[in-house]
Amino acid sequence: MSTSNFVDYVKILCRSGSGGKGSAHFHRSRTNPRGGPDGGDGGRGGHIILKGNQQLWTLLHLKYTKHVTAGRGGDGGSQLKSGAYGEDVVLEVPLGTIARDAETNETDFEITHHDEEKILVAGGRGGLGNDHFKSATNQAPKYAQPGEEGIEIWKILELKLLADVGLVGFPNAGKSTLLSAVSAAKPEIADYPFTTLKPNLGIVNYRDHKSFVMADIPGIIEGAHEGRGLGLRFLRHIERNSVLLFVIPADAKDIKKEYEVLVNELKQYNPELLDKSRLLAISKSDLLDEELTRALKKELPRVPHVFISAFTGQGLIKLKDMIWKELNSEIY
Repeated sequence: MSTSNFVDYVKILCRSGSGGKGSAHFHRSRTNPRGGPDGGDGGRGGHIILKGNQQLWTLLHLKYTKHVTAGRGGDGGSQLKSGAYGEDVVLEVPLGTIARDAETNETDFEITHHDEEKILVAGGRGGLGNDHFKSATNQAPKYAQPGEEGIEIWKILELKLLADVGLVGFPNAGKSTLLSAVSAAKPEIADYPFTTLKPNLGIVNYRDHKSFVMADIPGIIEGAHEGRGLGLRFLRHIERNSVLLFVIPADAKDIKKEYEVLVNELKQYNPELLDKSRLLAISKSDLLDEELTRALKKELPRVPHVFISAFTGQGLIKLKDMIWKELNSEIY
């Protein structure tokens, strides 16, 4: 997924359809020239609906959709005929999409399953026909309800990636290289910080035709929880990962300290992230000899770890085994 094709935030002006008018019609025929009220109800206005689609990974298709308008409900007719429902607008979105009110910032709901449908903005109710208003004292009501107006409101759609494993690390830690080595994903890779400006997803094949989804989250910097660097734009994606895989290069000045800084950024952003299972991968381990590896092991934080090299393939099978074990442990 190229950087330009990944969109995780859109703001849309939604207009649901107004309800149709109820009818104030009276039955008339040659045999009954003064029949009673038979006006039908107006149809409801069209809804704006979100529908989950597991084949989508981005909100790119909605990037330039600034206005969404549903259809108006049909008016009621004679012989108690109800008006047609207004045409609904169905917006397909990736799993993990959250809908929020743009003014209050309150969350409406989240789409998490394929083909799941939820109403983002409801259409107006149709008006009642005059048949509803007849009574013993008013057998010929000449009025009917107008339809309820539709709603016009700005909505925010925000994507939080649904992945089994999220890669967490500073810029240039080797996360993109790791993702490309264990999956078919082709993220942009270069030897400078912030190569990854948008999250990338890859499907990692495991033993016996099993697989899991790995997300390469853009690199954290100290102060990210306050919006520094790419800040809050990517931290939200980490919330949806089952396992957090911290990636720290073997040539880091202090691996334990870097790990603690990363953990602190997650804690400051959302303390619940620390309840997730954590693994540590020491990347670029082809730079180490056996003596340096033994020395580094004594200084590592107390978390399951593995020394890997995406360049030589060192430790990648062991890494997959560790991840699979965590994903399928009793905790999850």
